[in-house]
Amino acid sequence: MEDSWRDDDPHARRGTPRPNERIHDMTSTSFSAERLRERFEGEGDLTVGIEEEVMLLDPESLDLAPVAAEVLERLAGDPALKPELPAAHVEIVTRPHERAGDAVRELAAARRRLVEAASGLALPAAAGAHPFAAEHGDLFPAERYREMQRDYGVIARRQLVCALQIHVAVRGAERALAVYNALRGFLPEIAALAAAAPYHRGEDSGLASVRPTISQLLPRQGVPPAVSSWSALADELAWGAAAGSVPEPRRWWWELRPNFAYGTLEVRVPDAQARVSDVAGVASFVHALVGLLCERFDDRGALAAPATWRIEENRFSACAHGVEGEMADLGTGIRRATRERLGELVGQIEGSAARLGCTGELGQARRLVRENGAMLQRRAGGAVGAREATRWLAENFGDEGKW
Repeated sequence: MEDSWRDDDPHARRGTPRPNERIHDMTSTSFSAERLRERFEGEGDLTVGIEEEVMLLDPESLDLAPVAAEVLERLAGDPALKPELPAAHVEIVTRPHERAGDAVRELAAARRRLVEAASGLALPAAAGAHPFAAEHGDLFPAERYREMQRDYGVIARRQLVCALQIHVAVRGAERALAVYNALRGFLPEIAALAAAAPYHRGEDSGLASVRPTISQLLPRQGVPPAVSSWSALADELAWGAAAGSVPEPRRWWWELRPNFAYGTLEVRVPDAQARVSDVAGVASFVHALVGLLCERFDDRGALAAPATWRIEENRFSACAHGVEGEMADLGTGIRRATRERLGELVGQIEGSAARLGCTGELGQARRLVRENGAMLQRRAGGAVGAREATRWLAENFGDEGKW
């Protein structure tokens, strides 16, 4: 997969490829509602792909090592490995697959190639944020990142965060928009399951994930707005282009977005996961959940679109407490333990998981309900804390485990 188009997204620059035409040079003003709708028609329904942002650590100090350019030079020609905004990060991108497990296996193979290429230079590791690195870091030496720094100043250098993005192709434009609006309401559950950034700048932040507190320094972060129609979305993109803030649709940064380059719903809320088995749990959970929402739309022709502020209340709990907190029912407001909500949701998506061929991987999601990445890091850190947690991250990056 060639890196053939410019992308300024600081968190997830590449989407999962589609076999049909890509969008290279369109601006937000050139997208009509019909052009947007086109991206979600055609073949490839419910295929899934993964993007993973990875840290590079100094082998001795375990601090961030700004050697991505050197590592990528060793990987020249590998279509799965790409640069990222920070000079100490790289990105792994898979192709679209019918089954989440196949996408995870491709990711695991790319992790192995990255470990080999980085040997002697860096130790790869994955988490929502580095446990003890300084607040600011160097940027990758490319013009698109220099542009980011011109636009956002020191805030660009603070984006030392890593996400796991799951792309699911949803075919049928009205179906895709309805699923997008409904899926917004489940972002807190996904975030809680995947929360994996408890440490920051050498201390326990007290949060399950510190990543949103850093990302939100940039615009268009967090829970996305509901979209009433493709025409309304085209109007929003046109306004963003006129304002100069969204000159192209890939600057529409939220924790969930329609990806117009590939016709996918891109779930961007999960933290990067330490282990391949953890990735399998998050990816299968998202894939099966999207599948269930598609089935509900097919049966009913409509889905609920929860109010953004209600979702944000639960999103705060996910950031602060992960799976150990409580969330409110978006309809009644009644609070329940997050683990209870997640356990019930896993049960609801089991049928969808079976139809999508990811029942085995969904078992890893159940494990994360009991102990997610934030809890695993705190357990690994023990009395030593952030530095020992970082060592655990590096040691587990290449450990695929059993999943």
